[in-house]
Amino acid sequence: MQPDYSKFREYLSIKRYSSATIDTVVRAVEYLRQWSERDNIPELEEISYNDLLSFMKCSSAGGASQRTVSGYLTHVRKYYEWLISEGVIKDNPASSIKIQGIKRRSYYDILCPASLEELYQNYTTNITHEPGKMVPPQELNILSRRRNRVIVGLLVYQGLRVEEVAALKIPDLQLREGKVMIHAKRRTAARNMTLESFQVYEIMDYLHEVRKQLLPEGVVTDQLFVQRDGGQNFYGVTHMLLKQLRQINSRIKNLDQIRSSVIIRWLKEHDLRKAQYLAGHKYVSSTEAYKQQVLDGLQEAVNRFHPL
Repeated sequence: MQPDYSKFREYLSIKRYSSATIDTVVRAVEYLRQWSERDNIPELEEISYNDLLSFMKCSSAGGASQRTVSGYLTHVRKYYEWLISEGVIKDNPASSIKIQGIKRRSYYDILCPASLEELYQNYTTNITHEPGKMVPPQELNILSRRRNRVIVGLLVYQGLRVEEVAALKIPDLQLREGKVMIHAKRRTAARNMTLESFQVYEIMDYLHEVRKQLLPEGVVTDQLFVQRDGGQNFYGVTHMLLKQLRQINSRIKNLDQIRSSVIIRWLKEHDLRKAQYLAGHKYVSSTEAYKQQVLDGLQEAVNRFHPL
């Protein structure tokens, strides 16, 4: 009979995991429970470090990839963290196990600080096009470009995720202090970000002039970034913005590439914990993954310019 995971699910929900992630975690724990029953280990609380090694070996023998087995381990580790918080056990048997040989996440072509700066400085609110060429109406909208320039600043200088930009509200701005409050999301933590002085002036201009003209008549909202047609789909804004940024730098693949480049820059300028806070990473391991890319880049430079 399958045990009741309701309290564990509640624990994961409090930790702000999505329902889909919670289902995945519980499924992995259930795989472990079923294996332990077959191996005559009656309770998950009694599983040892060596037992987990056997479970992982059995999973691999059953055809699971190293990445899948690593995922099982990550999910099971959460279960034992919960048991520790409940006072059921004292130590996490999965805490010191690591899967070797897994290919690290591949990050984007990283933009140097000068290239990031150029995205903002060269993003013009003027409309230029070749003579005789048809230009989509939205590209003729100077108001939209002035709004988008503010968005570019938040991407380049604060390294915000697109969903964080879309979620910003007017009360989140603290312009007298030159700051903006970023609220916690499912994938990121809350943080108070410092604005550059020129950003403050552009945001004030946007609030007092551009936003009022973009906001449809009769519509009342505290959403910071609005669209002229009253649309709620931020994808249309970012889709056009991405096309415009590629005209400045053809290396731009997507907006996540900009965020990754900003995080890499922070890691070069600050210690790990400071970079974690600025990036809004809930776990330092997320920031460390970017740090490894910095080290890889330095090693590549050494190999290229100072080969042995």
